[in-house]
Amino acid sequence: MAWSIGLVLLAAGSVVALLLVLGSGEPRDGVRLDVIRTASSIVLGAGGAAALLLSARRQRYAELDLVHKDHDATERRVTELYGKAADQLGSDKAPVRLAGLYALERLAQGNPAHRQTIVNLLCAYLRMPFTPPPDLRLRVGVRDAARFQEQEVRQTATRLLSDHLRPDRPDAFWSDVDLDLSHATLVKLTLTHGRLRRASFVGATFVGPATFRGAEFTGQADFREAHFRGLADFRRVSFGDAVFRGAVFAGETDFGVHTAASLAGARATADRVRRKWPDGWAERPGEEGWVVLVREP
Repeated sequence: MAWSIGLVLLAAGSVVALLLVLGSGEPRDGVRLDVIRTASSIVLGAGGAAALLLSARRQRYAELDLVHKDHDATERRVTELYGKAADQLGSDKAPVRLAGLYALERLAQGNPAHRQTIVNLLCAYLRMPFTPPPDLRLRVGVRDAARFQEQEVRQTATRLLSDHLRPDRPDAFWSDVDLDLSHATLVKLTLTHGRLRRASFVGATFVGPATFRGAEFTGQADFREAHFRGLADFRRVSFGDAVFRGAVFAGETDFGVHTAASLAGARATADRVRRKWPDGWAERPGEEGWVVLVREP
């Protein structure tokens, strides 16, 4: 484009010079020169505007190129950090796995576009097979010590998730998050006052208290075949849609008076444990040692 502007200007200048040389000195030559001057001014002005436009375009292209390079560099850096943290989660040393968890948390906090991917990785880690250790008083041997360390790592992972699912902590809140903890073994899970989109706990085993008090599920919460070994606290929980078919409640259970949920197909142990079911649901005798939840007429 620059060379075409130069040719136009050169041609205009050549025409002016030729007419000045060929001019006869008559009055009409003065008029002709005025016309030529005006035309030349228009040509020069157009050329200057074109040059400015070309310069602006070049500046814009340079800025876009810089933005793209910065974006590519950031994505490469995120990928490197993600891969390193994922490798740490695969370590046989508990402190290294903990370091990987905290590295992933920092990465998710600083890169909202990658949060769901990082949450998916944490959930995948929690879905890996795990047998909780025995009571602390029965801890013996290196094998039990390793299981206690793994439990600490897993509880750290669930705590990091729960800390970032609370909208009352706006600086740390991760919005519109989905959890897939199906068939996971979850020790002392706490999602108190959390807000998330969808969650799958299909076939999950809850060891110790499972606290969902005040949580909000804007989408579906799937608890099919879930097994609650300890306290199940669902007070003041808001469900977009909840499924408890096949769920087992073996400990204390409290849905309070404000939580609405369908418990069709759920059952509980027939022992003298305090339980508060949602309004409209009651226990009926089932197989030996069990009661089933049915909707009251």
